[in-house]
Amino acid sequence: MAYHAHVLVIASVTATSDDLLSALKARAERGPIDVTLLLPSSGPGLSGRETARGQCQAALGKWGEAGIEADSIVGSSDPIEAVHEAWDPGRFDEIIVSTLPGKSSRWLRLDYPHRVAAFTGAPVTHVVAMDMRPEPAHGPPPEHERSPLGPLGVLAWGGPREGGSS
Repeated sequence: MAYHAHVLVIASVTATSDDLLSALKARAERGPIDVTLLLPSSGPGLSGRETARGQCQAALGKWGEAGIEADSIVGSSDPIEAVHEAWDPGRFDEIIVSTLPGKSSRWLRLDYPHRVAAFTGAPVTHVVAMDMRPEPAHGPPPEHERSPLGPLGVLAWGGPREGGSS
């Protein structure tokens, strides 16, 4: 029986990302893996955890269709606390953290991948889910009211004056 690496995947809105799935497939090609998805709940209380369970099922279904079987854990709505709850050095060998790209990622603003590595001491792979970027606005820019002065309208600070002269 071959050794299976135990991989903890931490994701939230990116759990169904094609980029994350590609990273999981690439990791599975290097050797057998047992995967557990840790998804922080979407809010406090039971309703936040139920929403996260739905996200877990959607992700695990997509991964399963691609040949990646996994278990899941719904953690605290605080992503740092969720790792503290789930981390067991005897259970996991490595971690994959999936985030949104750039400024749209709250996790990157928290330096989350590095914080997870520092807390766990495990190797962490950071996957940026580029396919989850918001669509840019399409079409022409909105039309603005035209000034009778044309481009010089920016110089008409006081606006139109009524009545006499200055």
